[in-house]
Amino acid sequence: QVQLVESGGGLVQAGGSLRLSCAASGRIFSINAMGWYRQAPGKERELVASITSRGTTTYVDSVKGRFTISRDNAKNTVYLQMNSLKAEDTAVYYCNADLVVTIGIRSRPYWGQGTQVTVSS
Repeated sequence: QVQLVESGGGLVQAGGSLRLSCAASGRIFSINAMGWYRQAPGKERELVASITSRGTTTYVDSVKGRFTISRDNAKNTVYLQMNSLKAEDTAVYYCNADLVVTIGIRSRPYWGQGTQVTVSS
């Protein structure tokens, strides 16, 4: 069984910073891309940032220059450093990992439980 456990959310003032972490554990053979999504009230879930196993990163335009995604492959962990936070960054942030549980089995996405980020203006 695979688990993705997020941490690091909370309440911060506009202009502040937070760092999210997500650790994958359990039966894991390999992890392909990892990413962070967010969902604000009344809005669809959107991809915030992703990182491949080789370290190639992508970002949604609204966070470019403010957020940085990174990963530690030895720890099966992905991070999201969020700087210069704005009220519109307020959302539940979800970790996602496309991983293989055993050789010969196709990869599939797994999700964390979500962590709340609230930015006060």
